[in-house]
Amino acid sequence: MKPFEGQSLSWDIIDGCVEMALDHEPCNEIGTLMLGELESFVDALEEITPQAHALIIHSQRQAGFSAGADLRELYSRMQEVDLEERIRGIRDFLTRIHRVINAIDSSPLTTIAAVHGVVFGGGFELALACDLIIADKMARFCFPELRLGLIPGFGGIPRLRRDIGNAVVRDLLLTGRSFNAAKALDTGIVSQLVSEGQALRAARATAAQIKKFDRETSAAAKRFIKPIPYEELREEIEIFCRLMTRPAVEEGLRRFVESEDAQPYLP
Repeated sequence: MKPFEGQSLSWDIIDGCVEMALDHEPCNEIGTLMLGELESFVDALEEITPQAHALIIHSQRQAGFSAGADLRELYSRMQEVDLEERIRGIRDFLTRIHRVINAIDSSPLTTIAAVHGVVFGGGFELALACDLIIADKMARFCFPELRLGLIPGFGGIPRLRRDIGNAVVRDLLLTGRSFNAAKALDTGIVSQLVSEGQALRAARATAAQIKKFDRETSAAAKRFIKPIPYEELREEIEIFCRLMTRPAVEEGLRRFVESEDAQPYLP
């Protein structure tokens, strides 16, 4: 499989591990450009999977892993169309991003999000699709959508409900490692906390540990302990689309777009 170099992300297979690097200014906002390249990635997953045992998703941007959906692009498109076409476009985008994230969630590869800095909204939701989240100590997690009168739309709520308490189980079962009491106490959504700038290095070490085990056993264990909440995910799309019809949402997006803050998505 040849390495892929896109405008917003890239991927390669290194020592049996697929590494996908997000790299889109300013902080890996997920708009139509990144969505298209994410779709190209999941379309290639079937060919990639037999060559690998793990997948690492990380960011090349200093600001963080991802600030989530590209709200400026969303607002701009909203101004160009009527309400009916607006909702149709939003539903199409959500259906496509759900397909991408569901494919990562259900992949037989053991998937690892190596995160730092901003891990907000859709970026948080992308990380939640992974089996393990390894975070450096400067990472921050948030769902800022509520400030816009919305709920997370990329599958965040169903996956968060599924995963609270289960990240520990996946880490133990898929890597074969044991935790001390302090580590077990601190683990929730994040399975490993590391020093600043060390998340990718730790993710690679974890991938090397995973490589020691039989791939079919790991995939079977993952299917058993990590069900995909498809019904709730479909319901989330419907709720999100209904909320998008409210004038308060458009006003919230307008304030966001017109904000002069360097990082208006920060709480």
